[in-house]
Amino acid sequence: MLRIYAIGDIHGQLEKLIHVHALIAADRADTGDAEAPVVHLGDYVDRGPDCRGVLEHLAKGLVAGEPWVLLKGNHDRFMQYFLRPGCQPEPARPDLDWLAPPVGGRETLASYGVATGGLRRRAQIHADAVAAVPQTHVALLDGLRPSFQHGGVFFCHAGIRPGIPLDAQSEDDLLWIRGDFHRDLRDHGALIVHGHTPVKEVTHYGNRLNLDTGAGYGGPVSVVVIEGTAVFQLTPTGRRPVRPE
Repeated sequence: MLRIYAIGDIHGQLEKLIHVHALIAADRADTGDAEAPVVHLGDYVDRGPDCRGVLEHLAKGLVAGEPWVLLKGNHDRFMQYFLRPGCQPEPARPDLDWLAPPVGGRETLASYGVATGGLRRRAQIHADAVAAVPQTHVALLDGLRPSFQHGGVFFCHAGIRPGIPLDAQSEDDLLWIRGDFHRDLRDHGALIVHGHTPVKEVTHYGNRLNLDTGAGYGGPVSVVVIEGTAVFQLTPTGRRPVRPE
């Protein structure tokens, strides 16, 4: 049986991330499976209190050989492009400023000790950010994957463009899509596991599974284990079945 774990949006919530990793460790102990991959659905940064700590935790886990798959979220790409020469905008949403309050870039930079308030010029903020963010974190952002498929399950941050083969999806859609994907009830050829759009609880819609439970707004970071077609949310008291609505 194929077994795989998946973790929803994190948004700088290091303590919550460590908690769900502990839940996975406990489930591994119960199953005796130390090798099943753990897919992280992206949005590691922005809005939360310890974005630097989250990226450092993930980088150290990869170095230690953890069987982790790190996908790219739209907020991660915001940071990735901001750090590039010329302080580049997010490609799919050049109208949005990473430093604008709703986006969360200021909280990310604060975790690195970069001041963004007052009358500081954007060029100075950018220069300080490039100096403050370790190259290991830049490399991690540059190495994030847009998607991952494991058996009959397809993982991505936001969703897919319905009607397009899974291996032909655009990165912009994988990181940003909402309505056209959410409204489409067809079988996509695999269960699509995603985050990006907050819901009150882990929700299975039959053709897709949403794991974003609002960590960017004070909610929990959620984790599931998928075995074949069965989905279970991991909780401090054990597994809870997640069935299609």
